[in-house]
Formats: sequence, C-alpha cells, structure tokens
Amino acid sequence: MTATVETVSTPDGPFTLLADAQGRVLASGWTDNPAEILARVHPMHRPETAVSGRTDAAAAVAAYYAGELTAIDAVDVAQFGTDLQLTGWRALRRIAPGSPLTYTQFAAELGNPRAVRAAASICARNAPALFVPCHRVLRTDGSLGGFAWGMDVKQALLRRERLQQL
Repeated sequence: MTATVETVSTPDGPFTLLADAQGRVLASGWTDNPAEILARVHPMHRPETAVSGRTDAAAAVAAYYAGELTAIDAVDVAQFGTDLQLTGWRALRRIAPGSPLTYTQFAAELGNPRAVRAAASICARNAPALFVPCHRVLRTDGSLGGFAWGMDVKQALLRRERLQQL
C-alpha cells in the first residue's frame, strides 16, 4: 500500500499527516519527521511506501486552527487494534471540544470505571492524533497526564478548545 504524507504549519508547530489511498488518516502528529508518523502505525498495517503529496485532511487541520473545532470530526481515520481499542478510539471522537474527561470517566465510557490503565493505554496507542482527540483525556486529579506530542501541545489544544467554547 502507498500512502500520502503531508506536513502543514500550525500554531503548535509542524503537523504531519499520513493518509491511505482512500484519504483516511492512518497517523498524524506535531512533527515534521514523516518517519515518526510512520512509526505510529503498527508494522503489520504500515504502508510500504509514503509519498509526499496533499491530503484532504489538511484542510480540516487548517479549519480546526481557524476556530472550527468540529472540522476534525468529519475526517475518516483508519485504526487497527483490539475490539477494546477500537471502541475506545470511537469514544474519544465523541468527547466534545472544551469538555475533557478524566481517565476514570473515559474508562466508565468504555463500560468499566476501574479500567483506568486500559483507558490510558488506548490513548497512548492512538495514531491519528487530533482527529481522534486523545488530548481531551486528563489524569483523574485533573492534571494533564501524558501526550505523545508533548505537554506544551496538549495544553495549547485544551486551552484553544476551552476558549472557543466560551
């Protein structure tokens, strides 16, 4: 499979997208290094080749940063994992901008409020960052917790979403 890789500028730094032939985002994140993005895709599902080009999803990134926070919701993603991971990634897409959940609340959304570690693992293994907004999940005490693309980016995303909702 051949995929398209595109890097766009954002206020939070360069953002690189990897999309399959159907335009579905396989992986994305705040880097200008395509190899970092490719590494987020499980080797069994990783494209054989990635060529530079334009993706439809880049327009949604621009719209998101222009204040249209729901623009990312319409972008198709392709994720590969266990049933629990797939359920979790779908649940992440339902978290409204400006209304983050804690890992405990997210675990409850998955049907088991005690499965906090599983909830955190689902977030950590999320490849199409921004489009599957794992940044909207916080530690149970309300602190930021982890984020593959750095705490500064997570904090900026949450602040932007909170301010847009006011």
